[in-house]
Amino acid sequence: MNQINKYIISGFLGLVVSFSINGQEILSKEKAVEMTLKNNYDIRVTKNNLETAKNNKSIYNSGYLPTITGNAGASYSNRDTDSEFQDGSVNSVTGAESKAYNASVGLNYTIFNGFNRKNTFKRLKEAYNLTELQARQVIENTLTTLFLAYYEVGRLSENEATQKVTLNISKKRLQRAVYSFDYGQNTKLDVLNAEVDVNNDSITYINGKRLLANAKRDLNVVLGRNINTAVKVDKNVVYAINLNLIDVLEKAKTNNASLLQTKKNIELKQLDIKINKSGWMPNVGLTSSYAWNKSNNDATSPFSPISNTQTGLNAGVNLSWNIFDGGKTKINVTNAKIALETVGIQKLQQEERLERDVNNAWETYQNALFSLQVQEKNVITNKLNFDRTNERYKLGQITSIDFRQAQVNLINAELSVSSAKYTAKNAELQLLQLAGTLLDYNNF
Repeated sequence: MNQINKYIISGFLGLVVSFSINGQEILSKEKAVEMTLKNNYDIRVTKNNLETAKNNKSIYNSGYLPTITGNAGASYSNRDTDSEFQDGSVNSVTGAESKAYNASVGLNYTIFNGFNRKNTFKRLKEAYNLTELQARQVIENTLTTLFLAYYEVGRLSENEATQKVTLNISKKRLQRAVYSFDYGQNTKLDVLNAEVDVNNDSITYINGKRLLANAKRDLNVVLGRNINTAVKVDKNVVYAINLNLIDVLEKAKTNNASLLQTKKNIELKQLDIKINKSGWMPNVGLTSSYAWNKSNNDATSPFSPISNTQTGLNAGVNLSWNIFDGGKTKINVTNAKIALETVGIQKLQQEERLERDVNNAWETYQNALFSLQVQEKNVITNKLNFDRTNERYKLGQITSIDFRQAQVNLINAELSVSSAKYTAKNAELQLLQLAGTLLDYNNF
């Protein structure tokens, strides 16, 4: 757990900066990470799995410790006895009682079992290390999911604001068209066109609010809290300035969680071969016990003892060697070697896929950054065009169709900027996860 705590503390727990907009607290990225690490169900389950693996690698599960067994017992009998001797005499005893008591403590210890115990203990430790890597991957996947949901709320919030402004502009245009029609300055067609656009924009706005509400519920699920909790996110996005493809590829080959798990599985398979080979080796064990026995008996003859007590220490060494087990050990060793070869093939496949994924994510990242720059310029151009078109529309120099086209162009440009902004950030996070450096990153 120390390693996971190190990731959490070094990567995420910092000063939580929060502020209010329109009376509602902004959920900062730092606070979102803190809440997720504390409350997310997948992470909580993973921590329990890690604790189980930690217990499994304990010395108490190693086979290195002896076993000590205590036994105790008592017995009672009541018998009639007739004894006849050579001289013809007969001795009869009726209701002769006999009582016996015993207690013992035994110790068993395996001195040597073909290095099975040694390699099994090593395997338990490596299995714990594998569980740590699995826990790290779960945390990485969960944080990636968190920010996909977080930025989706940001994107849809921006879209909602854009669509609301668009709806208000369309409503003002409808009002102007109605006034102009009332004063005979335009036709009923202009009013109908304006009404259609208001209806379409209203539907788009309502759908946008629905999508935003759904996205907020998705975010709350990742945060591990009530799904209907009100939430606002920080829509400011900052990009890493020191990423380069060669560096990301190098780090991916050494730090990627999935690849490290495959390498760890290779080590486990190598230990499996050694464990199975122990079936060809002898087993040496030590046994020892201390026993106490006592019996009380009614005399059945003049020579019968009425009490007997025994105490003593016993110790011994035993050796067993399964010289031939029908080929079972041979099959187990052969299968373990095949399993090792299979994992080696999977490692080569994973390395190729990792290189492909890094290159694909890098290209997506670069394209999104380029698209963002272009779209930001496009917004400026369309804003100027819309402002001029609006002035000309007020003066009656252009038709409502021209005005609507300029409005749609501006809307599309603003939505494209929002989409490119968050697409680039999500691609960046994917690159960091592939490189195995996501948990060391604190500039979300």
